[in-house]
Amino acid sequence: MQLACLLNLLETLLYIRIKATFYAILALIGEQEKMSDNASNYLDNIFFGDLGAKEEGDLIQLITATDEEDLQKIDDKEDLLILPVKNTVLFPGVVIPITVGRKKSIKLVKEAYQGDRIIGVIAQKNNKAEEPEVDDLFKTGTGAKIIKMLVLPDGNTTIIIQGLQRFQVKSYLQQDPYLKASIDFLDDSFPPVDNKEVKALVQSLKDSASQILQLNPQIPQEAQLALDNIHNPGFLTHFLSSNLNVDVKDKQKLLETEDGVQRATILLEFMLKDIQMLELKNEIQNKVNTDIDQQQRDYYLRQQIKVMQDELGQEGPDREIEELRVRAADKQWPEEIGKHFNKELDKISRMNPAAAEYPVAMNYVEFLVDLPWGEITTDNFDLNRAKKILDKDHYGMEKVKDRILEYLAVLKLKQDLKGPILCLYGPPGVGKTSLGKSVAKALNRNYVRMSLGGLHDEAEIRGHRKTYVGALPGKIIQNLKKANSSNPVFILDEIDKVSSDFRGDPASALLEVLDPEQNHSFADNYLEVDYDLSKVLFIATANSLDTIHPALRDRMEVIEISGYTLEEKLEIAKRHLVPKQKEEHGLKSTDVKFSKSGLSKIIDDYTRESGVRNLERQIGTVVRRVAKSVALEEKYDKTVSPEMVVKSLGAEIFDKELYQDNKTAGVVTGLAWTRVGGEILFIESSLSKGKGKLTLSGQLGDVMKESAMAALSYLKSNADDLGLDYRVFEKYDLHVHIPAGAVPKDGPSAGITIFTSLASAFTQRKVKAKVAMTGEITLRGKVLPVGGIKEKILAAKRAGIKEIILCTKNKKDIDEISQNYIKDLKIHYVDTVEEVIDLALLQSKAERAIEFKLDDN
Repeated sequence: MQLACLLNLLETLLYIRIKATFYAILALIGEQEKMSDNASNYLDNIFFGDLGAKEEGDLIQLITATDEEDLQKIDDKEDLLILPVKNTVLFPGVVIPITVGRKKSIKLVKEAYQGDRIIGVIAQKNNKAEEPEVDDLFKTGTGAKIIKMLVLPDGNTTIIIQGLQRFQVKSYLQQDPYLKASIDFLDDSFPPVDNKEVKALVQSLKDSASQILQLNPQIPQEAQLALDNIHNPGFLTHFLSSNLNVDVKDKQKLLETEDGVQRATILLEFMLKDIQMLELKNEIQNKVNTDIDQQQRDYYLRQQIKVMQDELGQEGPDREIEELRVRAADKQWPEEIGKHFNKELDKISRMNPAAAEYPVAMNYVEFLVDLPWGEITTDNFDLNRAKKILDKDHYGMEKVKDRILEYLAVLKLKQDLKGPILCLYGPPGVGKTSLGKSVAKALNRNYVRMSLGGLHDEAEIRGHRKTYVGALPGKIIQNLKKANSSNPVFILDEIDKVSSDFRGDPASALLEVLDPEQNHSFADNYLEVDYDLSKVLFIATANSLDTIHPALRDRMEVIEISGYTLEEKLEIAKRHLVPKQKEEHGLKSTDVKFSKSGLSKIIDDYTRESGVRNLERQIGTVVRRVAKSVALEEKYDKTVSPEMVVKSLGAEIFDKELYQDNKTAGVVTGLAWTRVGGEILFIESSLSKGKGKLTLSGQLGDVMKESAMAALSYLKSNADDLGLDYRVFEKYDLHVHIPAGAVPKDGPSAGITIFTSLASAFTQRKVKAKVAMTGEITLRGKVLPVGGIKEKILAAKRAGIKEIILCTKNKKDIDEISQNYIKDLKIHYVDTVEEVIDLALLQSKAERAIEFKLDDN
């Protein structure tokens, strides 16, 4: 029973909507009076089929021609019952349904419905007011007739009303039991349609309304029929205003506008704004629909591809993601890293594999899972084994190897790497990089090397942010992935050759890498998460300390590796270089043998270096000559002698400086240090008649020139001690020359050598045979210590020197040299130049000694 009632109610409401709209259209186009009762009955029959089955009063009785007298009576009314409404503005001629729920309003509607059905409808200013007062209502409203009233089961009452004429409230006569007001009706003033301006305005309203109908699919297309048949400009304005999508206050503004043309103009402005909003809305919806359609298409294709890949046994994106999850489950990374990784995978799973960012994201997570998070190798702290490995791989370098063993011993006892980073400093080719490899072998750690030579981009250390095209992690993280462990021996090769430009300063970025207090949370821009570098053993190598960033140098423990001596090079060649070259050239150990004299010939006459790189190349040249003879089955000498070296390598490249003689006054042997080892040099002084002019030649640097002037000044001030006549300095010009002239020379270590040469030249005394010296001189005659003593001593020994004069403070450097290298040398330690003269100059005169003529004549 309840269901039947409900269906009956729904059917009635639908009929109300259709018939009300039908009568409204007819009323608007002025054809209502022409509608016959037969047409009305025909409409009823269309909806209900047989009207006879309906009880009288169930259908809505709309305004007919017989009711026009009632409509005319509204002009005679001076007061109206006022019905307040929310969110609605009623315009003349428009039919709308209103649901009435307030007790006052229900009472008003019922009383009016039983009478002439004429009420006044006014919109509320305040929609929140449930019991609106007089001040809550606008002053202008519309008189209306109740066409039909329906009482719903929930107690509410729905009425169908049609606007008749606008009015303005003069005063309210009562507020209880409902509102009643004294009013004045307002006439609509609209010029005739044949007016050009009005005609254009009406056409603009219709065009705008048609455009809104096309843009808004929710409005039924039948509304276009009604628009086409509305010829009254006043009603067209009311009809469009009622259906306009604007606020109540804007509709009320239209209702209150007296001038019809002005009202239509304001309405057109609102409609144009509505058109703009609808166009924008449709544009956005079309884009969204296009994206959704494309996504649905892509999803369908991906599902098909997935099915085909499963059938073919191929791996798809989903399977790759699952494999990454399985690999990540075995990783020993921190919890926050795992969360970050899973978050990235979740993002990828929601991503279209055809999207441009998909491979970038996949490369990122694959790199994350490939890194050796928490994977460390077990250290071998057997120091005896480490010593054997270092001795086997590198001959000599005892001081350096002891320092490394001490460092490893601390690691063994403390089990903590926090401490200075090792920096192996020395000339090229002495084995700094290979020494780091030996440390890795001794500790049983993985080995990785990173060359820093010419590095000038900070991103090479810290990496690029993955938002950039072609972004990569920094070389530190990349090499850790290559090492496949988090505690390798990491060689930072050529750290002194790091440069900087507008792209940043890599040396500053290395500060975090090499700081034990910071590198436990190293931040690589590509990773976006911190990586622990505290377990990495960093070993840097450098050829010079001058170009290393001061703060970076402060973080490293410098271990100096000096150049090799002749004896050390001989042993290195026999133990390492010759066997290596034989193997690389396919020779057996019995095919060729290098004699000691042959190797010495190569070292002295064909190489001039601190290391052994060029020596290895020259040995390789000799071995290739032997390999050629073996391949051609020619006869050859299986022992490499000095003669065979000359045949293989050609004429000697370098001339070895040897001690010559002491026949000439003013020629003294000095000692010099170069990057390729020690050298002897000769200081030559000669006198000629003149006016006391000093000439220095031999491409001398400023420091060496100053040493020469200091030596001459001291000699002049102490001429009496040497038995010199002061006039000799005014009557004779002095020329000091240091061969070879094409080689630049500088430094203070030739100070006492120059002074001895000057003293010998002015006194014409012989210099003691086979004596060499090195030391800085002051104006007070003090002898100061200098560097490079080991290289200088070995150079003196190779040149045939028997006695060496040094500063007393250089004795500590001699103590560090193996006694095997200096057992045939006699070393004198001095503090003043007087001691140097006593040791270096003989009392006898040199051959062809100059007889000084100091008379004024």
